[in-house]
Amino acid sequence: MKPDSPYPFDASVIAISFNTRDLLRECLKSIQDEFSRLPAGLSAEVLVVDNASGDGSAEMVESEFCASAIPVRLIRSAVNLGFGAANNLAIAAAQGRYPVLLNSDAFLHPGALARAIAHMDADPSAGIGTARQVSRDGAPQPSALRFHTIKRDAMMLSGLSAHFPRLRLFAALDWPAAGSSPSEPGKTREVDWSPGAFLILRREALQKTGLFDPAFFLYYEEVDLCRRVKAAGYRIMHWPDVVVTHIGGESSRQVKSLLFSESASQVVLWRMRSTLLYYRKNHGAKVWLARWLEEGLYALRWLRNVRSRVAARRQRAQEAQVLIRLLRQAWRETSGGRVSPPRPW
Repeated sequence: MKPDSPYPFDASVIAISFNTRDLLRECLKSIQDEFSRLPAGLSAEVLVVDNASGDGSAEMVESEFCASAIPVRLIRSAVNLGFGAANNLAIAAAQGRYPVLLNSDAFLHPGALARAIAHMDADPSAGIGTARQVSRDGAPQPSALRFHTIKRDAMMLSGLSAHFPRLRLFAALDWPAAGSSPSEPGKTREVDWSPGAFLILRREALQKTGLFDPAFFLYYEEVDLCRRVKAAGYRIMHWPDVVVTHIGGESSRQVKSLLFSESASQVVLWRMRSTLLYYRKNHGAKVWLARWLEEGLYALRWLRNVRSRVAARRQRAQEAQVLIRLLRQAWRETSGGRVSPPRPW
């Protein structure tokens, strides 16, 4: 801890839990292992916000971690607050100089926390620091990204960016060459945003921008925060030597009772709502373009496949119809991106 700091810890590692008990246990063990490796002079705490899990996640934390050698502070929420609002609750209670957000399905690699703290201390212009994210098998995941625009979303939704990943014309959100492979992990660079599986936050920046916008229940909350932090004059930094394994999508897959069909679940609706809220907030009337772009691409998919004799293509046509219906529902429920439906979504 810095001697002039009013905070008793250097970092507060925060994990949000929603029905991911076994992964949360693995996540907390990785945090405790990392705490045991911290250099002399660095200290940290860990907080868990449980979003009204029904799988015993909170009870597991209480029985296995709250009285451990490195105790976990557990905050129980009576309802599912979503990602941003739950993190806001934990950040307000945190006692570390740097709040560190870590998904319950993400695991720190050795030295990741100490490196992130050192990078933040060395660069006061860094408002948010991000990590290189990899899957279980070490394959790179998108973690150094550009802000959403109509063109970039068009490249992503149409699949052109996936089919032609090396062509700049079809570039979508990924920043080229950032974490491109385990052997060539990229370079330290300023980016626009990174998924919230790992973020280290500067409190001074948050004091200027505020915390996560609670209008976003899930998706786009970190994009919106990074946009505000950059607007306040800070940088979003991507450090490839800070590595996190991220499973991805575990909480979303738990919402099995809210499936609209086999191909479109409740979380698709959440993503669509957040897309509309984000575009209305940050791009005004361009929210109409975002809506018609997505709906138009689904309509084209339906036209291409609806009369096919191939069963798989007819299935894609049915999926497109479901997605159009969900998008129109999201538009109604958010009044075209103007209002956020009551939580929990």
